[in-house]
Amino acid sequence: MAGRILLSRLALAGLLASASALPALAQDAQKGGTLRILGTEDLDHFDPISAALVTTNNFLRAVNRQLISYAASTDEVVRITPEGDLATEVPQPTNDGLTYTFKIRDGAMWNAPSGPRQITSEDVARGFERMCNPALGSAALTYYTGLVAGMNEFCDGFSKVEPTVAAMKAYINDNNISGIETPDPSTVVINLKQRAGDFIYMLSLATASPAPVEVLDFMPDSPEYRAAFIASGPYTPGTYTPDSSLQLVRNPAWKADSDPLRKAYVDEIQITFGLPVDSIMQQLQSGDGDMTYDVTIPPAILQTLAAAGDEKLMTVSSGNTNFIFINTVSANNNGALKDLKVRQALNYAVDKAAVVQQMGGPTIAKPVNGIFGLGVLGYHEFNLYPSPDAKGDPEKAKALLAEAGFPNGITLKMPFRNKGNEPAVAQTIQASMAKAGITLELTPVAPADYYSKFMTNPVNTKDGVWDISPVGWTPDWAGGSARSVFQPQFTFDGTHQTYNYTDYNNEKATALAQDAINATTPEEVGKLWGQVDELVMADAPVIPLIANLIVLYHGEAVQNFQPYSIGVQGDWTNVWLQR
Repeated sequence: MAGRILLSRLALAGLLASASALPALAQDAQKGGTLRILGTEDLDHFDPISAALVTTNNFLRAVNRQLISYAASTDEVVRITPEGDLATEVPQPTNDGLTYTFKIRDGAMWNAPSGPRQITSEDVARGFERMCNPALGSAALTYYTGLVAGMNEFCDGFSKVEPTVAAMKAYINDNNISGIETPDPSTVVINLKQRAGDFIYMLSLATASPAPVEVLDFMPDSPEYRAAFIASGPYTPGTYTPDSSLQLVRNPAWKADSDPLRKAYVDEIQITFGLPVDSIMQQLQSGDGDMTYDVTIPPAILQTLAAAGDEKLMTVSSGNTNFIFINTVSANNNGALKDLKVRQALNYAVDKAAVVQQMGGPTIAKPVNGIFGLGVLGYHEFNLYPSPDAKGDPEKAKALLAEAGFPNGITLKMPFRNKGNEPAVAQTIQASMAKAGITLELTPVAPADYYSKFMTNPVNTKDGVWDISPVGWTPDWAGGSARSVFQPQFTFDGTHQTYNYTDYNNEKATALAQDAINATTPEEVGKLWGQVDELVMADAPVIPLIANLIVLYHGEAVQNFQPYSIGVQGDWTNVWLQR
């Protein structure tokens, strides 16, 4: 999730306190009750291989386990330190950094249809193999195909298979990834093609979860898959009504002594979707709800809570950045956005300071000028398109547009996610662009569709349905996470990646990134990723906007609210209720 997670309490309006409240003591923990989670939109996926939204990680934390994960904690060091989840420990690599050997915990079980069953090394291997299925693969696939020996070859073969249940099941049963060995049921050996200091962190992603053999009988993440979901975490899905509600109940196969990271105090978790943000906040304050699922707290409500010194208000920095992607693929305006000068003009035009204010002010957001967010190793202060006080330079933008052949300005299409304060942010961007002679035609898109159906559909990009589009990105894992920002969004090897909307590529930046991945000291890693950032921004494929703190809030009954780094939220599996 983040290169470095920062945590503090909002104690006064517009000011962050310097210390967090101490967590409730473990001996005070109370078991039982129903944790009520309130949200605006549904999960993107149940299937861990295809889950991509940060919020979905909290659901998967409750129902699913990985080889490696993190303890939920208000202690910054603890929160970003990898720990064994299914693995008994975090192993040290052998074979000059190329081989990792994991031992699976005894008693870690699947809630299989035939009864509880031990998770095995074959399940781990199967999880990797499912990542590149031709029906619905992993958005993070290239992290693994570039590292795990034999995985690229396995996936090349899988891509030629018909995307049917029978054909995909046969391919997985008849083939394997040569770099993944299963010498016995409790041992899995993963061999890499090159050293990678961040490989352990990658194993904390849900997409690298083991898979029970039964899932091969279903299309990935299909309604049938969801209905027959086989959990490994302390909870399992109960009643589910899409876009309305999801119930999680205790998983009878889960054993507390096999899981060092999840205490599972509450008996049930009830998630309600489709609620307005104002209603969610009212219910939390009145005691009719406990935690939020995907809520961005409106600035007015945030200021009120902060002014009251509400200790249930918390901020977490996840390395998140918000920027505007520029469509260099479409032929709109005779391909104007392919011209570097036009993209540079857009970077000069935006009033980032106004966006900061719209997000709630400088205590929870700050302007950024590169692709990396606060706390990510590689983030540094630089600005290739400077303006006084980050308010934009419309005259410089106009001059660049004129040089590019647009002396009278240009009209562009900008969709936005119709959620929270994002419509207001879109209007703020529209107003600042107008000062530079750039007219934005705004189009609202339903929150649940914005990424899953709109932005990730390459046909929309090619056909010019959008010209520029606001997006956000949170690093995929905690720790040294610059790769998880750069690789999925700013590299192209000939195969389209889900979140590199325009197939952007800079070969020199990609080569430097590889040097950064192989570097052995934090100083060298940070220096090289910083150079990568500057090379990317020289091409101006995006307009960086802000790095923001994620503001969290919970109800009075919630105790032991400890942030889980990858979910950027209090850990559902470790809170308890005091009603």
